[in-house]
Amino acid sequence: MTKRQGKTIIGLTGNIATGKSVVRRMLEHLGAYTIDADALAHRVIAKDAPGYQRVLDLFGTFLLDKDGQIDRGKLGKLVFSDPEALARLEEIIHPYVLQAVDLLIRRANQAVIAVEAIKLIESNMREQCDMIWVTDAPQEIQVERLMRKRNLTREQALQRIHAQPPQKDKLAAATVVIKNTGSYDDLWKQVTAEWKRFATKPETGPLVPTASQPGEFVLHRGRPRDAQKLAEFITRLSKGKRAMKADDVMEAFGEKAYLMLFSGSDIVGVAGWQVENLVARTDDLFIDPRAATDKALPLLLNEVEEASGDLQCEASLVFPPMDLVGFDAIWKNLGYTRRTPESLGSQAWMEAANESMPRGGALFFKQLRADRVLRPI
Repeated sequence: MTKRQGKTIIGLTGNIATGKSVVRRMLEHLGAYTIDADALAHRVIAKDAPGYQRVLDLFGTFLLDKDGQIDRGKLGKLVFSDPEALARLEEIIHPYVLQAVDLLIRRANQAVIAVEAIKLIESNMREQCDMIWVTDAPQEIQVERLMRKRNLTREQALQRIHAQPPQKDKLAAATVVIKNTGSYDDLWKQVTAEWKRFATKPETGPLVPTASQPGEFVLHRGRPRDAQKLAEFITRLSKGKRAMKADDVMEAFGEKAYLMLFSGSDIVGVAGWQVENLVARTDDLFIDPRAATDKALPLLLNEVEEASGDLQCEASLVFPPMDLVGFDAIWKNLGYTRRTPESLGSQAWMEAANESMPRGGALFFKQLRADRVLRPI
């Protein structure tokens, strides 16, 4: 008997930079509904959220940036150097996060739910899980990842690692241990092998989709086996500005999903998007000039929206190449407006836009649901 009305709940944890988020993405590719509890913690202290004033009352208004938001960089430096401060911050944040996770699980339609949380073992969330997956990596790999991806010094990286509970405690509680030493292919094999132990849903989409009528389009969800085709198409359509190899696409699968549009056996369109913090971001969007943009673009974006809706997304952000920006009528018919990140209103939406906005690029925005999913908290 599972903890939530027939749903299988995977608790996904592991210390910083061991690859939790990559494994969560892989589970999402395989059909799970996934929740990033740490991202929810960020929303809890946003300006319009319930933890905002409580954090300021505890630590002071010096944490505020020019826009009146809590500067998470300043907050991180404070709490990661002071275990007592970190514990008091968690006392504020964790109850709200647990409430949000519970809400998202109850609203999810998927049979398997994966909840990523660095403090899963130490919190009440552990009791709600049917199994515990723990990602593990050598400390030197953790340090390298933190220095490369978060621009930390070696000393700062080690401070973040040592500020967390011992990894051995998580390993001792594990139902499944995923070893992440840097090879995406090896990681994918481990995750799919464990998935097949309890989930029987097959991968969807033929290996080479073919249209039944000339000029007809067929959509296909990209898989790691499609990495070489995706790399060649993106490199060609970007005229080398996004020169990619199969290994680059394999690594990108740790962050995003790909949708492929076929005409016959030829790829004529690709959308690469990720869902984070209930925001969908499409930052790879390519359509072959030989394809009819007025048909291809709606097909790609409607499918992205449907898949994002299954993940309870609140908003869709699209960052198209400039050759797709000028199709005003198509964007309007799809319900998108051209915006700046600062005009989006929600802190979560603005942060997502600023993170993905290319220099000199364009942003198109569409709100996917009138009700904000986490507004109840």
